[in-house]
Amino acid sequence: MSRRPVLAIALATGALLLTCLPSAAAERPGGDKEGGGGERLTIDTLSTRPDVVTGGDVLVRVAVPRGVDPDDVRVTRDGTDVTSAFTTAHSAADSAPATLTGLVSSLREDGSRLVAAVPGRPGARAALRVRDHPSTGPVISGPHERPFVCGTQSFKLVDGSTLGPPLDEDCSIATRVDHAYRSTDGSVKPLSDPASRPADLATTTTTTGARVPFLIRIETGTLNRGVYQISMLADPAAPEPTRTRPAEGWNGRLMYTFGGGCRGGWYTQGADTGGVLDTEMLGRGYAVASSSLNVFGNNCNDLLASETMMMVKEHFVERYGVPRFTIGWGCSGGSYQSYQISDNYPGLLDGIIVGCSFPDVTSATNTTLLDSRLLDHYFTATAPGGFSAEQQRAVAGFRERASIPNLSDGAKRLDPDAEFPAALPADRRYDARSNPDGARGTVFDHTVNVYGTDRRTGAALRPLDNVGVQYGLDALNEGVITTEQFIDLNSRVGGIDRDAEFTAARTAADGRATEAAYGTGRILWGGAGLATTPVIDHRSYTDDLPGGDIHMAVHGFSTRARLIAANGDADNQVMLAEDNRHGFSLRSPALRYALTEMDTWLTSLTALSPREEWTARDVVSRKPASLTDACWTKDAEPRKIEQRLGYDNAGECGALYPAFPTPRLVAGAPLADDVIACRREAVDPADYAVTFTSAELRRLRAAFPGGVCDWSKNGAGQRPHGGTWQSMGPAVGGGGAR
Repeated sequence: MSRRPVLAIALATGALLLTCLPSAAAERPGGDKEGGGGERLTIDTLSTRPDVVTGGDVLVRVAVPRGVDPDDVRVTRDGTDVTSAFTTAHSAADSAPATLTGLVSSLREDGSRLVAAVPGRPGARAALRVRDHPSTGPVISGPHERPFVCGTQSFKLVDGSTLGPPLDEDCSIATRVDHAYRSTDGSVKPLSDPASRPADLATTTTTTGARVPFLIRIETGTLNRGVYQISMLADPAAPEPTRTRPAEGWNGRLMYTFGGGCRGGWYTQGADTGGVLDTEMLGRGYAVASSSLNVFGNNCNDLLASETMMMVKEHFVERYGVPRFTIGWGCSGGSYQSYQISDNYPGLLDGIIVGCSFPDVTSATNTTLLDSRLLDHYFTATAPGGFSAEQQRAVAGFRERASIPNLSDGAKRLDPDAEFPAALPADRRYDARSNPDGARGTVFDHTVNVYGTDRRTGAALRPLDNVGVQYGLDALNEGVITTEQFIDLNSRVGGIDRDAEFTAARTAADGRATEAAYGTGRILWGGAGLATTPVIDHRSYTDDLPGGDIHMAVHGFSTRARLIAANGDADNQVMLAEDNRHGFSLRSPALRYALTEMDTWLTSLTALSPREEWTARDVVSRKPASLTDACWTKDAEPRKIEQRLGYDNAGECGALYPAFPTPRLVAGAPLADDVIACRREAVDPADYAVTFTSAELRRLRAAFPGGVCDWSKNGAGQRPHGGTWQSMGPAVGGGGAR
């Protein structure tokens, strides 16, 4: 089988191996082919890629060309005949090949060779090598994090009971099935007796037109040390649904839900998923899946989230069949996962609907949190009373001044002893004085398999930087703050060290960790899988919350700017905005509209060609004509306004839901907000709209001895994306927790 080249990046204290797994093009139509020319037998995997198989089995497809009797095909695994596991399907089109589909089990972790052949016909032969991994993982994310606290005893089922204690140190449970139903009062209730039909049982009509009782089947199990759940409409009185006998109520489509959060999202299995009991999704006939490690409040690591989603979807396909398409659904931390899985691991999600979105944790979010922490400290501790409330707001850029302390508190994810999951015992937690060998609670230490560690301290290397950043630059040029305020702010704002203690010096990023962040997709690029992914980005507007909020409209426009930079346009992304009355919920008419339109979009695309063959032109041309950027008014009965949404706040939508900059954008950073460490240039008085005295210029240059940010250039370490389907090798030196 052809393979993409191996990309190796050496980090400061150890080596991080980034291996590009076989591309979809290399896999399909499948494997190494032996003999003959023209039409040939092909063999490939359906449930996952051949190098990332888990759990000892994989769903395999053999395509049989015309002129070959499918009954003559034999399939072997490492020389053992497994043909009996396969069933035959004939295409309605005479020119299309028949296919054999079967679940091949007893795979080896060191690799198994699958061969499809017709005895006596040397040209009718195809081979494929697959590699199996444990169902407990890891597969692509690198070594398991330690410590790791199980959450099964707190994980509540639909009847209010819990999963109970885990069966092993990997937090495993026995897979179980529970049943529930939607009541005519709109609530979901447990179905204690599967043979019963409650008097208040509702019915629903799915997108395929099937009218079925609203009976819900919920499978719960563990994969990759996370608790997964899969729900669908299924009558418990009918035979158990399988891939060859689907549930009557399933519309053939899959929703995958991603939960939000980030703070404290490490060292724990978690006790919730992204939600699998949404009655709007289920009522339309979708199967719904999620895992506790797809909730960023449990696991703030998009790489581990990608791996977990990959494993859950593999299990779904092997158990229930290949969905026509899979839609990713998530807000906040769920948007990180949806965007980054789509770009870095294409094929897992076919389209995404995201809300309260950010491009990623590493760049836009962490940078904004760092700046807010430093500004809050400066305004309240270093120079109290030196800036009015309005001047502080102008320096930060936010609509509400209260967002400065709000986001400063959110910067606890950068502080190794500030926040931990409640389940992590105190004696396992890092404390610089009393427990320096404890688990460090930062987003960087949780992603140490990518970033590597500092051998001296055991802390993760950080792609975090504010060297050369001119805080309040736009406020200065607009006359909101004085030259004296600007110079004092930038002379004394400082940075934070690895323990999040304030320092007089600015924070400097580790160069190799920064390169890894770009190369591995921890900083969203947008030009890989996202280039051919239908996207609906919904904004429930919260910039105006009196107490401040992190989910600011600007972050959605930063993502759009990255798509444009990577692909030339963002025509595959539709943006919707409304007020905050519904949040990211299908109670919102805008989101119900979004789901309907996404289904139409993907139905059209899947009728055109398989996912791996979609082009950017295909995606845009198949977008429904009725699906456009839009906002809804704040009236009791909202009115839809169709217009292009933009950072320029143009039109009615811009007036209703204006975007405001972050501190880094006020300092001159590009809208894409994807520069970690800026390139620098000497202070030049001609670059300012104000005039400095000679003494002020000397002080300003002293504040920036290495120069100020030159935002016209790519950042230091800002390197090209290293390719999709990367796998992390062992990070020498270990993680932040030892």
